[in-house]
Amino acid sequence: MADTHKLEIFRGLIKFKSNTQKIWGVLIFLSIVTAIEVVLGIYKPEVLNGHFIGMKMLNWIFILLTIVKAYYITWDFMHMRDETASLRRMVVWTSVFLICYLIFILLQEGGYVGNVFTNSYFKHDF
Repeated sequence: MADTHKLEIFRGLIKFKSNTQKIWGVLIFLSIVTAIEVVLGIYKPEVLNGHFIGMKMLNWIFILLTIVKAYYITWDFMHMRDETASLRRMVVWTSVFLICYLIFILLQEGGYVGNVFTNSYFKHDF
């Protein structure tokens, strides 16, 4: 039972005959995504310098490609696809909650520090 891993990637679009082939397939996919990131980082096309929701499009592409790589590393190399749906949800929702909480805290503290530097006074005395 420990050796019965699913041998397909991309939701069954590509199927492999052995675990070794699957590892090489995922490695090649991750290498291609990394190569795209490196090429975009070196050349920085002018087309992607436009702003979208406060950041350059190039930054959004880097964030998206990083999330794709993290997903496939977790999904295939850490065998999350072989776990039960409840465990997968527990891992994902815990991470989403903690990331949202971290963003909230960073924005609150950043706003406070920004007001202190801008107005030169303290709003709250802790």
